[in-house]
Amino acid sequence: MLVVEAKELEKRYNGICAIRNLSLRISAGEIYGLLGPNGSGKTTAILILLGLTEPTAGEVQVCGCVPARNPLTVKRQIGCLPENVGFYNDLTARENLRFVARLNRIPDRSSKARIDELIEQVGLTEAADRPVRTFSRGMRQRLGIADVLIKDPDFVILDEPTSGIDPEGATQLLDMIVGMRDEQGMTIMLASHLLHQVQRICDRVGILHRGQLVAQGSMDELSAGMPGKEQELEIRVTEISEPLIGRLRSLGGVSDVVPMGDRLRIRCQRDLQGRIARTVMEADAELLELRGHSDTLEDVYLRYFQE
Repeated sequence: MLVVEAKELEKRYNGICAIRNLSLRISAGEIYGLLGPNGSGKTTAILILLGLTEPTAGEVQVCGCVPARNPLTVKRQIGCLPENVGFYNDLTARENLRFVARLNRIPDRSSKARIDELIEQVGLTEAADRPVRTFSRGMRQRLGIADVLIKDPDFVILDEPTSGIDPEGATQLLDMIVGMRDEQGMTIMLASHLLHQVQRICDRVGILHRGQLVAQGSMDELSAGMPGKEQELEIRVTEISEPLIGRLRSLGGVSDVVPMGDRLRIRCQRDLQGRIARTVMEADAELLELRGHSDTLEDVYLRYFQE
């Protein structure tokens, strides 16, 4: 079941194209990472999905509805945590959540237990009755998650949720996001520039560049489809010497050999594991380990942008 289906979206502002030919599919129950530098079109894409701006061309459905035509229906099913979440600073966390519940037409008698449950879920029980102006950035983000969940949405958009948070707080927030998928069955879109965090929790990733989706898929799919993809191997030997490095570099199909401490990283245009092992032995060295190098999301991201 598709929660988001966008076909060839385009959005122009005064003749400037912010989004072009954007096709996007997000399935129910997945965490989808949307990556891209500033000005790549992430914010415009989010505004279109929320029904806050209308595409110049193309079609989009969110939770089975066209956002621009059915904005209230879509908003009832979507929760959104913006990068800079705003609260009433003089109200407590509990009072802010009660206010949001009322805006969503949830009666106080129904929201009370839900608010208590959410405050506990995001780890703010001890701070629930303190004014929000006393909250740290991480506490405000956790309150923002509770704010999003108050209406029990089907689809959640999180824009840079861990920005400016210390590593421990970011880890807790990421675990919370995974729990929203695994325990509550929510579909989540995570817009972020923190690649290691996206790689850790996202099922699939889309990379935006100048308003276009240049790549989309799981980590394995993105890695396999990288422009100019080469195989990378790492070997560990008893002794790294210049003659050994020279022999490896002279092998046909080897693009580069990079010493890394007690290891050598070898980039090659095809599978050369057998020839590399023989070359090490011919250089009177002992091969202790040979393994493939797994691409990180940063490797994939940088390669696409270089192309």
